[in-house]
Formats: sequence, C-alpha cells, structure tokens
Amino acid sequence: FLLVGVGLYCTARMYGIQFRLFRHMVASLTNSRDGQGGGISSFQAFTIGLASRVGTGNIIGVALAIIMGGPGAVFWMWVVALVGMATAFVEATLAQMYKVANPDGSFRGGPAYYITRGLKMKPLAVAFAAVIIFVFGFAYEATQANAISGIMEHTFNVPTWVTGVGLLVLTAPIIFGGMRQVAKVSEWIAPIMALGYVLLAAVILLLNITAIPGAMLQIFKGAFGLDQALAGMAGGFTAAALNGIKRGLFSNEAGEGSVPNIAATATVSHPVQQGFVQSLGVFVDTIVVCTVTALIVLLSGVYDPVAAQSAPEVANGAANTLTSASVTNVLGGWAQYLMAVIIFVFAYSSLLGNYTYAQVNMDYLQGKQHKHYALRAMIIVASAVGSLSTLTFVWNLSDLVMGAMTVINMVSILLLGGWAFGALRDWEAQRRAVQA
Repeated sequence: FLLVGVGLYCTARMYGIQFRLFRHMVASLTNSRDGQGGGISSFQAFTIGLASRVGTGNIIGVALAIIMGGPGAVFWMWVVALVGMATAFVEATLAQMYKVANPDGSFRGGPAYYITRGLKMKPLAVAFAAVIIFVFGFAYEATQANAISGIMEHTFNVPTWVTGVGLLVLTAPIIFGGMRQVAKVSEWIAPIMALGYVLLAAVILLLNITAIPGAMLQIFKGAFGLDQALAGMAGGFTAAALNGIKRGLFSNEAGEGSVPNIAATATVSHPVQQGFVQSLGVFVDTIVVCTVTALIVLLSGVYDPVAAQSAPEVANGAANTLTSASVTNVLGGWAQYLMAVIIFVFAYSSLLGNYTYAQVNMDYLQGKQHKHYALRAMIIVASAVGSLSTLTFVWNLSDLVMGAMTVINMVSILLLGGWAFGALRDWEAQRRAVQA
C-alpha cells in the first residue's frame, strides 16, 4: 500500500510523467554513451540498473507470483510498475541532485546521501546504508545464486556445490575489479540478454497468438478474485495483490532505494535526464519482460492452478523450473538448454549489478579510499550459500530485508520529493524556452 500510494502521489504531482513524457525517456537513453570526467555514462548507469532489475525476478519471480497468487498477480505487477515509474523518476533525480564528486572525477550518491544532505538525518542514512549492504551484498546475491544452481541441477544434473565453486571462479575477478569493470560487462550483457529473451518469447507468443486474449482474461479475472479456479496457491484477491506487488518490487526495484545508487554515478546534463532513464528501466523490466514471461507460463499448458492449490509444496518447489518447462513444452526438448543459459545470464548479470549498490553504500560508511575487501568476500560467500540453500529460504530472506529498506526510502521520497518535482519543472521550462 505504501508503494502504490507514494507512486500515485508522485504521478499526480508530475501530471502522469510516465505517460506524457515517455518519448523523452526513450530519447534520454540514447543521449549519452560516454562518461565524462571520470564518471560513467547515462547509458552505462541504465544497463547496470537493468542488469540488477532483469534477473530471476523476471523468470522465477513471475512464476512464483503466479503459483502463489494466481494469474491475477501479474496485473498487480503491472500496477506497481506503472505507478513505480514515477517513484523511480523521483529517487533517481534526487540521487543526481545530492550526489558527491570523488577525486577521480566519478560520483557517488543514493538514498544514504540524499537523506544525509537533504534531510540532515545521518542516523537514518546510516541505517539505510547498513540494510542495503546486507540486501545487495548477501540476500539478493544468494537469491541469484540459488536460481543458477537450481537450473543447472535440473537441466544438466550439476551438483549445487559445483555451481557454487564455479560462481566463485567467475565472479571474483569482476567483483574485485571494481565498479567500472562491472559497468563494462553490464553495458553489453544486460541489453543482449533482455533482447534475446524477448525474441524467444515473441516466437512462443506468435505460435499461440489466438490464445493470448484468453490468457489476458485470466490475468484480469484473477486480479480481482472473479474466478476462484485462478486463485493460486494462497488463494483470493489479497493473495494476488500481495504476491504481485512483492514480486513486482523485487523485479523492478521502483521505490526500493537501490537503483538511485547507480543513477547518481552517471554524468548527465540535467538531473532529470537520469530520472527519465531509470523510469524507463522499470517499464522495460516489468511491462515488457515480466509480461512475456507470464504469457509464456499461461499459454504453455504446463501451469495448472488447480494442481498448485492441491499440492502447494510441489508447486512452490517447481517455481525455479516452471518458466523453463513452459518454454520446453512449446518449442521442444532442446529449448530447456537455451533457457538454462538465459536464466544463468539473467541471474549472473544481476549478481554483478547488485554489487555496485552495496559498494556505493560502503563508500558512504567507510569512505571512497577503502577497498571494501570484506564486502567483496561477503558477495562470494553469498554466492556459495545461495547455491546450497532452498528457494523458500532465499526468497523469504530477500522479502524481509527488502521491506525494511523500502520503508526508509519511501519516507525520504515523500519528504524530499518537492525538489525532484521542481527539477522537472525547471527542465520543462528550459525545453519550452528552446522550442520558442
């Protein structure tokens, strides 16, 4: 309710920015490919944010939402994304306005910084930094690793401990290379993986194009509890809304306070430019990628809402493989290997993107001069722990700590939002002056 309420408030204050200025969001994405003065570009900041957003939440999270809340959960994922686009704009713009320059010309910022510099509430900022370090240094990393180990075991019969060792070998060199190394990798891997998955989904949707209206009808009926056969494992309207909102937030991170940490590092001509870019990231993540995943699951014939209600333990455990099984059922046995690769890339890119958020907040607590070797080691440990843990444990842990950081950030957005609204008015006034 807090997420949707703040999103609606920001939408109203900016007169539906996510709808009336959508074209400028797309244009802002292409304005900058090169960072200036040691900073990273607006496009690189977008891709790092996309790498973190587009991950297991888009494949396993959507499947888990449908199992727990029924097809109607997808509708509430849309709601939290559409109103969250306005929230994402505000938090990214605030991150740009209150960012701090480093001696090497790069920048750092995010909620910890705008809480300190804007609200003058250092204890609250420290609390947020501590929570987000644990969220993105351990909980989310464990969730991504769990997705990788689950699909590797299911598809290739690779023991989970072998996957844990493999992740250590793959991740350590990039993580210890720092944020710029992560940016270089994410700049290519994030857009390619998202495009590849959407193209694969497009083939499946074209093969089942006549069934799409029926799948959409299931989503709308389930959203408001109009068909109990579509109630999902937890059952009813409340389950659809809560599971859709939880899984939507995990996927697109709007209002959570994570993406502003990377939005602040970009070099832009006006603070709202990065606000536009990060708002677009929410749209791509949920309205595009999560929606095609949901349609794949609902069109494939693998998902059975009645079976999910009668055998919850089996259904819940199948969340790791439901999307993969759905694709395989439509395209044939070979597709399971392709899906294993896609899920691996999605989860691995998120694992890398998550590191940057934790580092920015370690910089806040300890200073830029520290190498934060303990944080980097914690991420490696989280990869191993997540590989060996159960799906239920890692997702419940993520939900718990995610809620804490979201509440702190939402309160900050409400108190500081006027500055972002003013920045938007300034940008629009400059635009009118140029056009005149």
